[in-house]
Amino acid sequence: MKTLIISENDDNGLKKAAATLREGGLVAFPTETVYGLGANALMPDAAKKIYAAKGRPSDNPLIVHLSCVQDVEKVCYACDTYYRLAESFIPGPLTVIMPKRDIIPFEVTGGLDTVGIRIPSNITANKLIRYAKVPIAAPSSNLSGKPSTTKASHVVADLYGKIDVIIDGGESEIGLESTIVTIEGKNDLRLLRPGGITPEQLKERGFNVKIDKAVLEKLSDFERPAAPGMKYRHYAPCAQVTLFDGDEEIVKRKLQEYKSVDSAVILCYYEDEELSRLPNSYVIGSKTDDLDTAHRLFSVLRDIDEDDKIKNVYAALPCAKGIGLAIFNRLIKAAGYRVIKL
Repeated sequence: MKTLIISENDDNGLKKAAATLREGGLVAFPTETVYGLGANALMPDAAKKIYAAKGRPSDNPLIVHLSCVQDVEKVCYACDTYYRLAESFIPGPLTVIMPKRDIIPFEVTGGLDTVGIRIPSNITANKLIRYAKVPIAAPSSNLSGKPSTTKASHVVADLYGKIDVIIDGGESEIGLESTIVTIEGKNDLRLLRPGGITPEQLKERGFNVKIDKAVLEKLSDFERPAAPGMKYRHYAPCAQVTLFDGDEEIVKRKLQEYKSVDSAVILCYYEDEELSRLPNSYVIGSKTDDLDTAHRLFSVLRDIDEDDKIKNVYAALPCAKGIGLAIFNRLIKAAGYRVIKL
């Protein structure tokens, strides 16, 4: 397959990409979170193409993207709690799981009776959905299990020749996938995946938030994921990631043990001067700016993948508060839950 690459500034190109989606093709497009791999959410065969292109397990649900809140009732049964969430957080990096309507096929939802709904705030993504005139099913546009794509070049590396169109929209603003919640009561939410909207922000708007065990623990092989990213190894470079949990100074000394190991690299922060000066270190951001770390994390993991000699990645287990919870979640999944307590 020949993949067409177009600029987000090419309006005619966006209309052609929208037509490709409408007709059942695959289009990678930028969002404020990460790049998505879109297909017509009303066509079962189009959803199957996503799973095939990514090598994604078919029980891993896809998120349905819409251009406006007014379209939500066309694809699911929304409630007052959803509209309260929408007042504060939508459009934006929030996905809400609700009962699906029959118009959304089970191929999109991984066999579930529910569907995750998101309305992106990214101008290009929103325009593409409006032009397509159909809801768009879209996971992240990376090969299954690999770090998500935050640049068009990442999509090219993973999916060129496997999909119809790639829309180049520069770097993703946030750099981590959307927060996913399910509604359990008038004011009660369960957090299934942390992201750009934090539990603290949801609580500030009057919602009670429970953290699902899949955010911090591995699901068993027999449990069906209710949302993307809950069950399978995700976000992982080719090298084995190992995380160290313990006192900050003890962890730093442990990481320094790998400074002369040619096949190993260290993830650290700007403030870790003794680590960041090492030739085999990668800086993922600042300890005082989780948004910066979130923005950089997947890009750094992909940079590591470009060196075939790297076999191991070592890092400190991050603090699981605010946006840090999303960083924590992505790193423990990238490590396959390999966490060593010091």
